[in-house]
Amino acid sequence: MTEFKYKFQMYRHLQANIGNIYAEARQAADEIGVPKELRGKFGLTGAVSGCPSPLRRDIIEASEKGATEVVPLAKLVDEIREIVKDVYGDEYDAAPITTCEAGLWATFDALFTPPMMGRGDNYRARYIAPLEKHMHHQGSYGRPFPGRFKDIFADRGSTAGELGFYGKRQNNLDTVIVPLPGARYDVHGIKYHPVPLLTGVDPQAAREKIAATAQTHAAMLTGITSLGYDTPGYGYGTKDDNGTPVLQKVLAEVAHQYDLPYVVDNAWGLPFVGHDPRKTGADVIVYSMDKATGAATSGLIIGKEEFMVPIRRALGMHGDRYGTTASYGKAAYVTFDPGKEALLTQIQALKVLRDKPEILIRPVDDLEKIIREEIETLPARLREGIMISKSYNSGAVEINYEGTWKDGKLGIPVFSIEDMYAGTNLFQTGLSQMGVIPTIAYDGNIFISPGLGTTDEEGMLMEERARVAVRAQVRLIEIVCKYAGLI
Repeated sequence: MTEFKYKFQMYRHLQANIGNIYAEARQAADEIGVPKELRGKFGLTGAVSGCPSPLRRDIIEASEKGATEVVPLAKLVDEIREIVKDVYGDEYDAAPITTCEAGLWATFDALFTPPMMGRGDNYRARYIAPLEKHMHHQGSYGRPFPGRFKDIFADRGSTAGELGFYGKRQNNLDTVIVPLPGARYDVHGIKYHPVPLLTGVDPQAAREKIAATAQTHAAMLTGITSLGYDTPGYGYGTKDDNGTPVLQKVLAEVAHQYDLPYVVDNAWGLPFVGHDPRKTGADVIVYSMDKATGAATSGLIIGKEEFMVPIRRALGMHGDRYGTTASYGKAAYVTFDPGKEALLTQIQALKVLRDKPEILIRPVDDLEKIIREEIETLPARLREGIMISKSYNSGAVEINYEGTWKDGKLGIPVFSIEDMYAGTNLFQTGLSQMGVIPTIAYDGNIFISPGLGTTDEEGMLMEERARVAVRAQVRLIEIVCKYAGLI
């Protein structure tokens, strides 16, 4: 076993042995019995945009039935609004949209940016975003502040300049990025980059820091945003007696102290079952409805009516000028109108979440059991420090291994999100060599969920398939750790 003194030496050795790791991964796929007829056709999550899950039978049937009927789209939108109000109350409203990213774009522009029209020079606006995972979503709509974060998104994506991340920045808007107390931002990966390691986040200390930051930028501050997840690896492991992440509650408190909206990016989340805005204090939540929820590709914005009015106006859903509660008019973001079939599948998915949430909860319970059993097959040296958490919000199970890096020892290799975009995240690319479609597996976190060839038409887990996929990921961890000098 080759032992390394420094992190960069370990990652350099992994880079030099990618071919060997791939060869062992392919051999391991045969040894653990990954079915040849399934290779490339099943995987560890159906909740990523690049390869979404097949639709459940009830979702397909609802879409097919509605597709043969004459139904005004405004009627379907109002049905979505009614379901949301059934659960959250009349003070909440909703607006379907093409994607979660489109929802963030329209929401931030409606609520965070300064006005563009009228005489006089424009002013600058700023919103606060904690330095957490997936910052290229919720944190990329303004110019990064302070300056040390100016290139934080430089390698995320394949297009630079105006047609890349820089082009997402909105009118005179800045993003104030705030590192979280208790988090670590160590440098890891073959594509060596700082990564957010968030299991140690202190939400009360974070409140004080966010509040101080808000006070500093109060003259220009227009909002606060964060993720809506609820697991330790995302920084939301500390919960109150009701199971609500404390960090989200304190972010809402600071936002409301300054009379500002708190906008939550809950792309990989479930309405009703997961993040509850009545408990966290969130004013607007944006969902990707084709991820955990299981609808066709589309997004959904849910929020308090006060903030939904300008968002719905921007989408052309606010109503005709002579007075209606809904319409399909032309507005700034009419380009984000979802289609009829997307609306039909959203309605069915929301009805199931409202009336039969166990359909989405049970597969998570079954998957967690499999993951815990398979992780136990790892050598003891690797198991120590692994934390497994299930999330009904995301319909997923989180494997977090930040804890393997303790007492100055090297742990299970951490691949940065830059590794994913560079194609050097071995926990993803190695899995593809085994014929298993990979999941989100960076920043010391592996997020596994049902759906991608591992559930039946009713959404129930096919345990044998799911176990083989999980077993492949666990075996790959072991192979990579061998070349990392850990075993």
